Amino acid sequence: MSVIKLLDCTLRDGAYIVNAEFGEPAIKGIIRKLQDAGIDIIECGWLKDKEHVKGTSFYHVPSDVVPYITERKPNFMYVAMIDWDRYDLSNLPECDGNSIDAIRVVFPYNKFREGIKVGKQVLEKGYTLFFQAANTLAYYNEDLIELAKEVNASGAKSLSVVDTFGAMYEEDLDRIVNVLNAELDPGVALGFHSHNNQQLAFSNAIHFIKLLDKTDRTVVVDSSLCGMGRGAGNATTELMVNYLNRKYETGYNMNAIMDAIDIYMKYFEEKYTWGYSTEYCIAGMYCCHVNNIAYLTKNHRTSAKDMRNIIESLSPEDRKKYDYDLLEAKFIENQNRKIDDTAAVETLKKAIAGKKIVLVAPGKSSITKKTVIDEFISQNRSNAVVIAVNALLEDYGNGYDYLFLTNNARYEYAKETRTEQFNAVKKILLSSIKNESNDDEYVVEFERAIKRGWDHFDNAVICCLRLLKQLDAKDVYISGFDGFKETYNESYADASLPTVNPGKAWSELNDEIKDMFRDIKKNAQDMKITFLTESVYEQ
Repeated sequence: MSVIKLLDCTLRDGAYIVNAEFGEPAIKGIIRKLQDAGIDIIECGWLKDKEHVKGTSFYHVPSDVVPYITERKPNFMYVAMIDWDRYDLSNLPECDGNSIDAIRVVFPYNKFREGIKVGKQVLEKGYTLFFQAANTLAYYNEDLIELAKEVNASGAKSLSVVDTFGAMYEEDLDRIVNVLNAELDPGVALGFHSHNNQQLAFSNAIHFIKLLDKTDRTVVVDSSLCGMGRGAGNATTELMVNYLNRKYETGYNMNAIMDAIDIYMKYFEEKYTWGYSTEYCIAGMYCCHVNNIAYLTKNHRTSAKDMRNIIESLSPEDRKKYDYDLLEAKFIENQNRKIDDTAAVETLKKAIAGKKIVLVAPGKSSITKKTVIDEFISQNRSNAVVIAVNALLEDYGNGYDYLFLTNNARYEYAKETRTEQFNAVKKILLSSIKNESNDDEYVVEFERAIKRGWDHFDNAVICCLRLLKQLDAKDVYISGFDGFKETYNESYADASLPTVNPGKAWSELNDEIKDMFRDIKKNAQDMKITFLTESVYEQ
C-alpha cells in the first residue's frame, strides 16, 4: 500500500494570479490553516532573484519565509520552488532547519539534465530535493527512462509528473506512470501536478493515485485551495481532502480547509479570475501555453471560435511558447481576411448619401427612450437610415434598414434568436465574420472599421462610426450608446447578448471608449454626431 501525501501549492501557483501579493495576514493564515488541516507538504511560494517584499510569496532567501510560519511543526514539510534557470544559487544559504525543508526545481522538457544539475547544487546545501518535470506529456518512453535514471543518480526524494497544458487523459498517465514507476528507485516519491483545462484535474489526480495505491511507492499529489492557479487552475485541495478522507482514511481536517477558504480565499475569488473556461479548454486541446490564451483574451477579447482557429494555425512547437509578435500576426491574419469590398462600399455609399444615419446601439436607453427615438425616425423617415449596431432588439421589429456586426458571436446570436428580423434586414459585416458579400450582406474589410492604439479598438459603435466616415456619412444620430455599468447585464437592453468584453474593468473600458470617441470627432469634423439618448461618452 502506497503512502499518499497531499501538497498544497496555493501560495506558489496562486502567485501567478495575484502577482504573489497575498498580503501578510493571508500568507500566515493559509499556512496555519493548512497545518491545522494536517496537509503534509505546504508550498510557501517561490524563491526569486530579487529582494523579498513583505506580504508577497516571492522570497529571496529561505529566511524570508520564517515570519510567515507562525508555529513551525516537525511533522510538516515546508517547501519553495525555483525555476531551473531563474534563481542564482549563490544566494541560497545552507539549510538551517528553521525555514523551508525542501526545494522543488522545475524544468522544461529537453532541459531535464540541466535542471537536475541545478538540483544537485540545492542538495549540496542540505535541502531535500524535489523535481517537477514540466510538460511531462512531451516525453517519449525513452526520455522517461533517461529522466528516471538521472533522478535516481541525483539524490532527489521526489519527481512530479506535470500536466502543464491540462491536456492529459487517463491513458497518458497510464503510459507515463507505468514507465516511471518501473524505472525510479523505490525511495523516490512520484508526484502529480494537474491543470484543469479540460475539467480533468481532479479525476486525473484520482486516477494517478489509483495507479500507484497497490505499490510501496510514496505518492505526492498537488492541489490548491479553490483550485487557485494560473489559467484553468489546479485540482482543488478541498476535493482532494474529501476524496482521500473517504477512500483512504487520511484524516485531514476538512473544517480547517473550509476556514481557510472562508477567511482568506473569498477575497481573492471576488477580485480575481481563474479556473476552467472555454478559452483555457482550447489551451488543453492543443497543448498550448496559457499565456497565448491570456494575450488573445486581454488584447483582443477573441471569440472562442476565432481563438481555436488562431491556436490551431500555430505549429505544435509555437503553441508551447508565447511569441506575442507571432500571435499578433496570426490574429490579424485571422481577422483581416483580404477581400475586394469595392462593390459593397460603393453600394453603401449610395444608400446613405445625404441621409440622416440613426444608430441603435444595444444599451438599455434604446428601449427606455424608444418613444423619443421612434419620434425622431418618424419625423425623418424619408431621409433616415436606421442601423442596428451589433444587436437586434425585439421591440424594433422590422424597423431597421441595416444591421452592423463586428463579430461572429453576435452574428450567430442574431441569426438564431431574432430569425425573422435577421432575415428581413440587410447586414453590414466586417471581414472577420465573412469574406464574401451576397444579396443582403455587404462585407467590408476589417481594417476599414478599426484604428489600433487602444485595447478595445473593435468596440462596435466606434467601428461603425469609423466605417461611416469612410462611407462619407455627414449626419449621424446615436441612441443606446449608454456606457458600461458594474455588471454585464446592467448595460444592455437584451441581457442575454453574448459578451464581447470578458473583463470586468468597466470604468477603464468607458474611459477608453470615450478617448476613441474623442479621436473620431477630432478626425471626422465633417461628420456631425448627435446623441438621441444620454451617454457617458457625450462631450
